[in-house]
Amino acid sequence: MTRVGVRRSMSQVSVRATCLLFLLAGAQMCVAVGAEAGKSEAREPARPARPLDVWYVATPHEIVDRMLDVAKVRTGDVVYDLGCGDGRMVIAAAKKFGTRGVGIDLDPARIREARANAKAQGVDQLVTFRVADLFETDLREATVVMLYLLPEVNRRLKPKLFAELRAGARVVSHDFDMGRDWPPDRYVKLGTDGIYLWVMPPLAERPQN
Repeated sequence: MTRVGVRRSMSQVSVRATCLLFLLAGAQMCVAVGAEAGKSEAREPARPARPLDVWYVATPHEIVDRMLDVAKVRTGDVVYDLGCGDGRMVIAAAKKFGTRGVGIDLDPARIREARANAKAQGVDQLVTFRVADLFETDLREATVVMLYLLPEVNRRLKPKLFAELRAGARVVSHDFDMGRDWPPDRYVKLGTDGIYLWVMPPLAERPQN
């Protein structure tokens, strides 16, 4: 083999070796990312950190669809569901409007179920589910907050909504209101179910307590 041929052969080996190194590095990165995700889920508690605020009762799918309609959810919204259960509210919003969504629940079993449902529905890239306390969750990015809690929980949550949600954000609740001092902007009666809607006023018009 001529010197030129040797140089070409060595160059080809060098290129192949470089490509192999890149492939190995990429594979190691994928493994590392996967391992980190696994560690993140492994760090989540197996049981709720404290007693649940409400027992789990799923909102019927047809009521979820009407809640999205009443809240006028559109592409570009960021939908939060506090006490998300199996994740159906933010999953429905993501499927229908392509919105980004966040589901919060204190029960790790519900969060595992919600993540599985999001993956099955093909929207797991749009929605995130967290094991967290709804009273400690930062709501500032939310443009829509969906609720199916209890009247006393809604009332406890009200100061947080006033403190963190931007003007024009919508709060929509299945069945339960916020008390006499914050009447809804709209109420829709659907048989034995009801949907309440509040639109957040400007900061200067909100109660300070």
